[in-house]
Amino acid sequence: MQLTFRIQSSGAWSPRYQQIADWQQWPHSLCDEDHLASAPTLPQVPAMQRRRFSKLTKMLLDAAFQCDAPAQCRTIFASRHGELNRTVELLEDIVQEQPISPMGFSQSVHNTASGIFSILTHNRAASTSIAASETTLEQALTEAYGQLCEDNSDVLLVFGDEPVSDVYKEFIHEPELPIAIALQLSLPTPDSPPATLLQLHTQPSAEQYRDAPPMSYGQLLHAIAGKHPLYGRLNRFIWQLSHG
Repeated sequence: MQLTFRIQSSGAWSPRYQQIADWQQWPHSLCDEDHLASAPTLPQVPAMQRRRFSKLTKMLLDAAFQCDAPAQCRTIFASRHGELNRTVELLEDIVQEQPISPMGFSQSVHNTASGIFSILTHNRAASTSIAASETTLEQALTEAYGQLCEDNSDVLLVFGDEPVSDVYKEFIHEPELPIAIALQLSLPTPDSPPATLLQLHTQPSAEQYRDAPPMSYGQLLHAIAGKHPLYGRLNRFIWQLSHG
């Protein structure tokens, strides 16, 4: 099956590339190791609010804000690990017989960023949270495609993760984290103006998958930011970008 999307706008954040335009410089770092950003600054959010957010929530919000999506746009927030690190901190407090932070507890759920985004933007449209192991981004795109087939008004997809706590690191190998990606999507129509098209081949044959070159999130964002064509395999799927 081939899913085709029109990318209306995009956003991305990582310690080295903090705006989508910065990803045109990938893989050359914009700063040295001593000056990497620890988390987005989120100037759109009052300081008293943002100081309570986890790093992951700040990353997802920053990428989402970069898209400048329409008001009341439907959203899909996707993360493999979600607020796992905050949950680990709460469990450590329990083990040490320390009081649990009510704020930390309330923001330890998987849809934390989704809820906070809707509050900050007064967005009452439907929002979905996705977690699907290493194929989380692809399954979020599948969800977006299903929603757009029913209603082709824009959907804002926000995906991101940060490295897991040390207790879990032996089970996970994800060298590209931390990263956050946001895509404002619709389905192409005959009268759509030229734009970046994203195609996701969800069931490639073994031969197709073998012949497609491997790619990374960095390559994907570099191609989106620089409007370069791209064809490759990532997480058992084949991705293709073209630009009108």
